Amino acid sequence: MDSDSVVEQHSVGRSLLLHLGPGILIGLCYFALSPAFRQWGLPSIAALMSTVALVLAPFELGYLLCEGRKRNGRYSLRGVVLYRTPIPIWQYFVWVPGLFVIVGIVFTLMKPVDATLQQILFAWLPILESGLTSEYSRTALIWTYALVAVFGVIVGPVVEEFYFRGFLLPRMGYAGKWAPALHSLLFAIYHIWTPWQFITRTFGMIPMAYVAQRRNLYVTTIVHVLVNTLDVITAGVFIAAMAR
Repeated sequence: MDSDSVVEQHSVGRSLLLHLGPGILIGLCYFALSPAFRQWGLPSIAALMSTVALVLAPFELGYLLCEGRKRNGRYSLRGVVLYRTPIPIWQYFVWVPGLFVIVGIVFTLMKPVDATLQQILFAWLPILESGLTSEYSRTALIWTYALVAVFGVIVGPVVEEFYFRGFLLPRMGYAGKWAPALHSLLFAIYHIWTPWQFITRTFGMIPMAYVAQRRNLYVTTIVHVLVNTLDVITAGVFIAAMAR
C-alpha cells in the first residue's frame, strides 16, 4: 500500500508545466490530425481519440512510470500515484453515484455558458465534432465510437485520473487549501482543444479533486469512466436509429 503522508512537492513552475504541457501537445496533435480525418469521412472526435493513443497515454503514463523507476528502481506506480488507500466497498455505492450526479448537473447547467463562449470568443477554433449527424455514414460512426469506447472511456480517463488526481494533485502543497480548486482550473485549461468549456470543467472537477483527496482515486476514476460512457451510449442509440 502506498503512503500519502510524505510526498515530494513540486515547485509552482514544475506543477504548471506538468499540468499544461501535455495539453499543449495533445492540442497540437489534434488540430494537425483533424483535417485528415475529415477527408477520410470521420468526425474530429476520431482524431482526438487517436491523439489519446499517440500523445496522452504515452506521455502521461510514461512519465509516471519513469518517476516510478527513479523512485523504486523499476517501472512502477508505487509511491508515485497516491490517494489509493482502500475504502469499504459500500462507500463506492455512495460516493460514485453522488459524485456522478453532481458532475452531471454542473455540465448540464453550464451548457448555455459553453455555447455562448464558443460563439463569442472561440468561433475561430474548430469545434469538436461528435459526428452524430446525417453528414457521416453509419460505418464511419461505428469505427469512430469503437475508438471512443477504448480511448475515450477507458484509456484516457484512467490515465488522466492517475496522472492528474493521483500524481499532480498531491504535490501541490504550494497552493494549500486551494489546491483542489487550482488543480481543477489547470485541468480545465489543459483541455485547450475545447477552451469554451474552461469554466464548466473547473467547477465540474472541483468535487472530483476533493473526493480524490478525502476518499480515494478509484472513486473519481469510476466516475470519469461513467461520464465518458454517456457519449458512447448516445452514439449507440443514434447509430441504431440509422440502421432502422
